[in-house]
Amino acid sequence: MTGTSTIERAARARAALAAAELRTGARTVLAGAAPSDAPRLDPSTPGTARPAAPPLDVVAPDDASALTSAPRRTSLLTSERPPLPVPPPLTDLMPDGLRRGATTAVLGSTSLALGVLAHACASGAWAVAVGQPRLGLLAAAQAGVDLARFALVPEPGADAALVLAALVDGIDVVLVGPGAPLADADRRRLSARARERGAALLTTTTWPGASVVLDAGPARWSGVGAGDGRLLTCEVQVRRTGRGSAAVPTSADVVLPFAPPGEHVPPGPVRRRPRTAGGLRLVG
Repeated sequence: MTGTSTIERAARARAALAAAELRTGARTVLAGAAPSDAPRLDPSTPGTARPAAPPLDVVAPDDASALTSAPRRTSLLTSERPPLPVPPPLTDLMPDGLRRGATTAVLGSTSLALGVLAHACASGAWAVAVGQPRLGLLAAAQAGVDLARFALVPEPGADAALVLAALVDGIDVVLVGPGAPLADADRRRLSARARERGAALLTTTTWPGASVVLDAGPARWSGVGAGDGRLLTCEVQVRRTGRGSAAVPTSADVVLPFAPPGEHVPPGPVRRRPRTAGGLRLVG
């Protein structure tokens, strides 16, 4: 009896999720699903045909048997959607781009995170920033973010995990800031959900298990003269660590803010720093 009730609850949950995806326009992939008007052969009677099983999105929640016999819904493979581009100064650090389904941590610089968002939006992606109460639309626009493809949720509150789970389902890039209270278990579940949905999870806080970690060091500002002028650019050393192909630490000096996406910038004196033994390097 317990097993039957568990199956019924799971069936109702899948039906509710399918209905929500249908309302929001989220893409659904059915494994082995045939068109609704195509007949399906009945293996029990050779040469006969029967109507195809109804799609998951239109099955009534109370019909548990129909749900269990419907085709199993699978996630959209990330290989079907190419990675998102990154700013040219970061191509050495992120040769695979901003990978969908992966978690990327950008620490120490909000400008660096906004630059990554700007180039993702320029390629047609939709982005949202959650838990970044000090991030304004003006700063995002000045960093090159397309505001027509960008949304802000400054303070998600105690339901931050639920809010982020819903956004990961339908947004290409989800930026998570320190204002989103999450436990380690929530972070693991969100990373798994991003892999399933093919979303790029970006965070400005420490995130256990992140695929790529970009850590910006102290900034060296320029533009101010002897008592006059204003800050124009800053040069930071960005150190990359992570997992898989990013397991070997490397770093590069980049100039912020990045040039707007699509604007040609002549090659500058950006230097890639090779890894040295013990993390030491010669200065002076």
